[in-house]
Amino acid sequence: MTATETSRVLVTGATGFVGSRLVPALIDQGYDVRAMTRRPQEYDGPGTPVGADVDDETTLGPVLDGIDVAVYLVHSLDHDDFESKDRDAARAFGKAAAAAGVRQVVYLGGLGADDQKLSAHLRSRREVESLLGEAGVPVTVLRAAIVVGAGGISWEITRQLVKNLPAMVVPRWAQTKTQPIALDDVIRYLVGVVDNDQALGRVFEIGGPEAMTYTQMLQVASEVMTGDAVPIVSVPVMSPRLSSHWLSLVTDTDTTTGRNLIDSMGVEVVVSDHSIRELVPGEPLSYQEAVRRALDEQGR
Repeated sequence: MTATETSRVLVTGATGFVGSRLVPALIDQGYDVRAMTRRPQEYDGPGTPVGADVDDETTLGPVLDGIDVAVYLVHSLDHDDFESKDRDAARAFGKAAAAAGVRQVVYLGGLGADDQKLSAHLRSRREVESLLGEAGVPVTVLRAAIVVGAGGISWEITRQLVKNLPAMVVPRWAQTKTQPIALDDVIRYLVGVVDNDQALGRVFEIGGPEAMTYTQMLQVASEVMTGDAVPIVSVPVMSPRLSSHWLSLVTDTDTTTGRNLIDSMGVEVVVSDHSIRELVPGEPLSYQEAVRRALDEQGR
């Protein structure tokens, strides 16, 4: 659906990894975009800055007033009790969106089959999907695994491991399959479902063309960055807590975020439903190209 003069979109987390790229992409498509942040006076990006905090329900009504579509890009992996925090925020946001007459909420969630034993992180993402629509606003969900782009937590872990270690001893979870996706493709899919009647109330799985283990991802990233695949040895035992301390030693990822991410890395997350390509046509970028683009942006 083409944007019209009355299509007003609120992007939460407008200064974040995905939000900061999504706002200009939506503006390029003709949408009137409100960029939501807790510190609007410091915002220097495109769109209209508005101040609100999903943890404070009283701030949400004014920024949602007159909005047609709200894009929800909020999570709290850096908190020990992130499940409770994200649960309360999603319920409050969905309620405020319904009261304001928002006609669509778009949410970027996490891949994982419904019949799998999901990690706490992925269970929370799934719970947020339902809570956002609890008050009646149709929710469009895009479920993704690792998003590859400059500034993304998962990509930064990969980049810094390759940069800082000439060889690696990795936990068993590094043999788990995932399906990374380029940030450019995530933005393309998000723009494609915003204000799209065919996307209302639907869940889509998005990913790049390759299902890969984390070990393969590290080796491909190493080849792009250095010209050689980094030597990697897998060890059978390394707990999520020990793994998170290992990550915090060799990257700038904090221990809490690392532990919450690592809990999910033992769960295979690959795309099984390709219906998004019918709604938003186009071939997704390869992992190798996604890595190149992330490095190029990092260099700029």
